[in-house]
Amino acid sequence: MTKTAHSRIAIDPTVCGGRPVVAGTRVRVSDVLDMLAGGASEDEIVSDFPYLATADIRAALAFAAHQMDHPIVAAAE
Repeated sequence: MTKTAHSRIAIDPTVCGGRPVVAGTRVRVSDVLDMLAGGASEDEIVSDFPYLATADIRAALAFAAHQMDHPIVAAAE
């Protein structure tokens, strides 16, 4: 069973332990984020992983941003 979290991001319990990946690959969203955080450009990533597209990288960023967008709960005083 594959759940589509975004048009280019998939979550399948049989692929990479159910971690979000670029659809059709075993490249985890966290791998893309790590590369970007390490200073790699989109062009460098696509050059190193030719089966990825710039749109895949941007989808990984959008997915991560969506995951981080949660309501802020104020602690009870």
